[in-house]
Amino acid sequence: MSPLTIASIVFVCVFGAAVCGLLLRSLLPEHHLSENSMGIVNLGAGLIATLAALVLGLLIASAKNSFDRIGDQVTQTAAKVVMLDRTLALYGPETKEARDLLRSAVASAVELTFSEHGSQVAELDAPEKLTRIEQFQDKLWALSPRTDAQRALQSHAVELSNEVAQMRWLVIAQGEGSMPTPFLVVLVLWLVILFAGFGLVTARNSTVVAVLFLCALSVSGSMFLIEEMNRPLQGLIKISGAPMRNALSHLGQ
Repeated sequence: MSPLTIASIVFVCVFGAAVCGLLLRSLLPEHHLSENSMGIVNLGAGLIATLAALVLGLLIASAKNSFDRIGDQVTQTAAKVVMLDRTLALYGPETKEARDLLRSAVASAVELTFSEHGSQVAELDAPEKLTRIEQFQDKLWALSPRTDAQRALQSHAVELSNEVAQMRWLVIAQGEGSMPTPFLVVLVLWLVILFAGFGLVTARNSTVVAVLFLCALSVSGSMFLIEEMNRPLQGLIKISGAPMRNALSHLGQ
């Protein structure tokens, strides 16, 4: 499901629980609304609120760390691609075909990953994309160095190409992350119980409903933020493609 769909479901569940709590209060016998009864409800709500706040904070921090890590990997990949191209340029004119193939592969990856029309990360794993990378690496191995300098440059180019390919797989593997479903269900269950408790301990009026609405909106917004940052290559909050586009502009020079 998309982050917006998940956030919408969370909002409906949480705000619906709060409204049910308000309605349930008006149906309960008076002795169920005594100070002692409401006291234990407040204690339970406080416990669940603490648990939910800790988990949400950890999830946001984890999603932000993952987002930053993939952003760093994209920047490092851009730098290594430029270094690879310059290494091939230093090798000599016989690497022109390999450099053209590198530029074509990078341009295709940038278009798929950072397109203004939406990321298509899944297509990076397509067989034809893998074949293009293998063809480029075959070109590197097919070079026939004539001097020690060319042998060193070929070895360095092969090493860089392996690092770029490894980072590509890391980005693909980490770019589709999302919160595990059982974890999400448990967290939403806590929030539902918490907001039902909020509705149960307060009188029903427009101010209370408005506050509960804003609180539910804030909680669902945090879930949206977590899911968006767990998918850093697509959606509204995604990694900038500027480093890769800048690298692409320097290839072949």
